[in-house]
Amino acid sequence: MDGADTEGTGTDDTCTDGTGTDGTGTGGARARDTGADGAAGARLDALSAADDIWSALFALAEEAPAGLPDAIGARYGRVSKAERRHLSWLLGALGEQAVPVFLRLLGTIGGDGPGTADGNGPDAIDGDDARELLGTAVQRRLGLPSAELHRLAGELGAMEPLVDAMGLSGDPGFAPFLDGLLDDERLRGRAALALGRLGARERTVAIARRLPGLTGLEHGAFVVALELLGDPAAIPHLLRELAEGRVPGWDAHHALVALTGQDPLLPLTPPDGDHDEALRRAWAQRSPEHRRAPSIGPLVLDSPRRARFTLDDGRGRVRIDYDPPAPGSSWPRWDKSLRIDGERVYHVGSDCGTCETTLCLLGWPPRTARTGADRLRAALADVDDLGAGVLDAVAPIVEELPSGHYRAHLLDLDLERVTDPAASWTTRRHGLRADDERYGGDPSEDWPGTGHFQLRDRVPGEVPTYGVLLPSQPLDALDADTVARHTSAIAAGRRPTALALGWVEDSYVEAEYPERFLVAAVLDGHHRLAAHAAAGVPARVLLLSRAEDNRGPEGGWSEAFDEVLGRL
Repeated sequence: MDGADTEGTGTDDTCTDGTGTDGTGTGGARARDTGADGAAGARLDALSAADDIWSALFALAEEAPAGLPDAIGARYGRVSKAERRHLSWLLGALGEQAVPVFLRLLGTIGGDGPGTADGNGPDAIDGDDARELLGTAVQRRLGLPSAELHRLAGELGAMEPLVDAMGLSGDPGFAPFLDGLLDDERLRGRAALALGRLGARERTVAIARRLPGLTGLEHGAFVVALELLGDPAAIPHLLRELAEGRVPGWDAHHALVALTGQDPLLPLTPPDGDHDEALRRAWAQRSPEHRRAPSIGPLVLDSPRRARFTLDDGRGRVRIDYDPPAPGSSWPRWDKSLRIDGERVYHVGSDCGTCETTLCLLGWPPRTARTGADRLRAALADVDDLGAGVLDAVAPIVEELPSGHYRAHLLDLDLERVTDPAASWTTRRHGLRADDERYGGDPSEDWPGTGHFQLRDRVPGEVPTYGVLLPSQPLDALDADTVARHTSAIAAGRRPTALALGWVEDSYVEAEYPERFLVAAVLDGHHRLAAHAAAGVPARVLLLSRAEDNRGPEGGWSEAFDEVLGRL
């Protein structure tokens, strides 16, 4: 997830501790332009001889020797355009400590010279360099002073990364400038998103009124901007978009769910095949001002351990949903995260059918009291089948999910607890490709940032399939006495059951490697899972899955979930 527009990314979330880190140092005094710049300069000199320039850049960014930002700034005006792109990336990778150098370089743009003391260098620092430097700062979310952005706008006019930087500035004074770009065919989508990031609600109607003239990614950008603004004034315009059916209506539907708190159940496959008509009917039958209570449909038991049900007007407090668009990306919707009680807990990739499965801890959700917790614990203390009111007991949790068509599976999973990144399927999958002549690529770590549970073995089948259960609380904070109590119950023949929300990532990675991941987030029962893993006994798990969250590599509804679970 490295910020290329072709992938719609640009996040800096890391998986080491659940936070996004860009460095926290501050820039030092300006380095003397001696051509050597000490040890940092020597490392920069070595880049020109590197066999793999990007591997060398990554290594240098990780090492970050003292004085590196100033050394980069001192030589930026002396090198070629191609080399400047490398130096700009390296500055961005150094984070906040490089901001003073960004500002010094940007400060020379629009001036009389190339930005070096003696005027030497193959190229002057110009608008193209400004675009590169600003784009890097935007993708790294580095804060640049408003005064400098105003100056660059006056010198160079509007350009994409400058508009993005204004949106990240937090300065409402940019709103009039951005408002003037809403009819600029080149910049209007970014301008709308920038206004959304600034929270400029006085522009809500101006953005919403332009929806009828937009299509494709531009229409999506304007709708996402309305979501970012969170202003109910957009609701009538979005309803009109659906009623008049000018464009596919899913974006407007998503925004209406966010703005009204209502989430009507939609058919997976409308009888007439017209999804937009199904959306129009769903919203025409309700008032945006009156939120309905969640409604769980009749339970259909396919077997004692497998059932189906629907949820209408789910509260969506536990859901997989799109993140706000990454600054600098041309895609208004791309990255997704698992959210619990309003907090992003795991980054879980995107809809891209050829991308790797990505699981990255972003932060732990708040610990809140749960309605019916005692009844839930009692119902899950020893579960043999889905009858006897088990699903009734979990209804308070089900109602917190988004509307959709659900499956419930009662499973016995042979799990192990993983604390070593090298032992996780998220990392091991790369090596397994390399070991099989059908697969290629270098092994690499893709650790989700926390200890977790996983299936001890791959799921049988032709397509390589792995299973991971991600915790929603840190496993190293579990209470030992509670784990011991469950361990004793297991030894006595009982099966304390965990509750999880799961889905299958069905991918064709790089359009070359078919791969599936059964992913589940533990909603209740971390101590029970730890007890089963410690006892070496298959863990009993009540796994809920929403059909709408299970998509295949072609973007349609995937049957992979039932297929994978049928092999367990």
